[in-house]
Amino acid sequence: MKKISTSQLKPGMVVEKAITTKRGQVVATAGTELTGQLIARLSFYKIPLVYVTDESANVTDTTVDTSIETAEEKEASTEAPQENAPHQPSQIDTTHSYSQHIRTTPKYHEFQANYSKNIIALQNTFQGIIDGDPSTACNELIKNAETLFSSKTSLEIFDMIHTMRAVEDSTYAHCLNVALISRAIGKWLHLNKADLDTLTMAGLLHDIGKVKIPEEILNKQGKLTDEEFDLIRSHAKLGHKILSQTNLDTRIKLAALQHHERFDGSGYPRGLESDEIDFFASIVAIADVYDAMTAARAYRAPKCAFQVIAAFEQDGFQKYNPNVIFTFLERVAGCYNNSRVLLSDGRVGRVVFLNKHKLSRPIIETDNGVLMDLSRGENKDISINSIL
Repeated sequence: MKKISTSQLKPGMVVEKAITTKRGQVVATAGTELTGQLIARLSFYKIPLVYVTDESANVTDTTVDTSIETAEEKEASTEAPQENAPHQPSQIDTTHSYSQHIRTTPKYHEFQANYSKNIIALQNTFQGIIDGDPSTACNELIKNAETLFSSKTSLEIFDMIHTMRAVEDSTYAHCLNVALISRAIGKWLHLNKADLDTLTMAGLLHDIGKVKIPEEILNKQGKLTDEEFDLIRSHAKLGHKILSQTNLDTRIKLAALQHHERFDGSGYPRGLESDEIDFFASIVAIADVYDAMTAARAYRAPKCAFQVIAAFEQDGFQKYNPNVIFTFLERVAGCYNNSRVLLSDGRVGRVVFLNKHKLSRPIIETDNGVLMDLSRGENKDISINSIL
């Protein structure tokens, strides 16, 4: 076993001891073979040293057989950085600097203060609903959520939600994020003010059933047993049962019950299809998946918007309400048009044109002036790794 600086790691080396962040998130388990993307991820998390096996410590060839990459890496269509590419860790540092820049803005400080107030209010509301007195707290929640949207563009809302993850990442934060994303979708769909408020409340309360699930199971780092997985899946029914005791709008109750249903019938708890799923629940379902995929997990780093769009495209859209999903993906991709991005081959460029039929694969102008259409030819093997 050898201890090697992260800056000296090479694709093909094999991890000897599990790699974790300061917060205890597992970035790579023992036995994992390092790829260019994974090494960049280690730099992103500022992990200074890694233990690798003696046999792999002297790897010099940076070409990695993609057949041994993990399913996650294949999904992201990544490859090791090219020899003439910019030094990968410095680009990841740029991403970190961008988040740091957002945190210095007055709008962020205002957003952070209001966000924290919303988290506390939401926690109290959950308890109030369980205790049988939701009305006053719910009205206050809507007013608080509206302040988070005040004088902000869609891009600012999404950027601030992503940046807030370093501050708060609880079930309550997830519910607040889903509410904000759902409200943004509602605005893009031109819903009226009353419906926007109802949709926002549906997002805020969609996971209320999780208060009935033991925290040690919700936060378990290892693989769930079948029994534990079934218990977590029961939160949809538990949430509906809790809300059924209130006089809240029926669409709020159905969002709690149906936000894991899918248009092709593959969801739960009832395997509903198409129009059997409430319209608001279908919006919350998309917001729920987007927030979950852009959050860090024990087994992976957070995905950027274009990676999430790619995942939706890979599903073929059949799982989601077509009246919602196409508008959502177009508007999210539009938020990041003209943004600087880091590509999977290590190059940096700017999004200059969105491919309407393949939103995850726009045309990029690299820093050296080369135009790359990621939807065509040899560029199909290159993807967007992060937004800078």
